[in-house]
Amino acid sequence: MKVTIRNRLGLHARAAGKLRNLAEQFQSQITVVSGHTTVNAKSVLGLMALEASQGTQLMLRAEGPDSEQALQALADLIEQRFGESE
Repeated sequence: MKVTIRNRLGLHARAAGKLRNLAEQFQSQITVVSGHTTVNAKSVLGLMALEASQGTQLMLRAEGPDSEQALQALADLIEQRFGESE
């Protein structure tokens, strides 16, 4: 599932933490892809290593029993700018 980082600060530490915390709620293995880099969505350091700024397109992938729910929940969080106003 393709998503675009919309918040002004990009995938910074707090946003990465929110994404990781949400990913941890699912049994599925979830990865985030940016360019040629693939990271585990359950790793804050991995997510921050993507250096995803505003406008960056990411690919979310999940495999497991709740993969569809996981992808939708993560996409919604990103679409809602991680709960940030900008």
